[in-house]
Amino acid sequence: MENQWASGLCSCMEDGKSACLTCFCPCVTFGRIADIADEGRTGCGRCGIFYGLICCVVALPCLLSCTYRTKIRSKFGIPESPASDCLTHYFCECCALCQEYRELKYRGLDPSIGWNGNLKDTMAAPMGQQMLG
Repeated sequence: MENQWASGLCSCMEDGKSACLTCFCPCVTFGRIADIADEGRTGCGRCGIFYGLICCVVALPCLLSCTYRTKIRSKFGIPESPASDCLTHYFCECCALCQEYRELKYRGLDPSIGWNGNLKDTMAAPMGQQMLG
């Protein structure tokens, strides 16, 4: 499973909550994905707003979102399939966002709490220990 998508492109209802979020507010889903893919450098809100503006002005959010699919694939060594990242986002924008969101969750990252929230979860001290100093 390591070098392939954990779920199919059209398996949106494997995570109904994120599928509904993506259907009604794709800018939120995209912002969360971008925050994780950029390791917190750009921020969820900023990316979500930018995605929304691109939707309104150019009506082609795939121009932005396909670059983040590429980042996720590169990070996890996933091949570009079933089509190129740009074609996948052009023809199946919502399905692609859902798949990327599920993939991050499968890989142990929770997009809903952002990059910094995931770092805090992994850096928490074991219970019963304290820092001296």
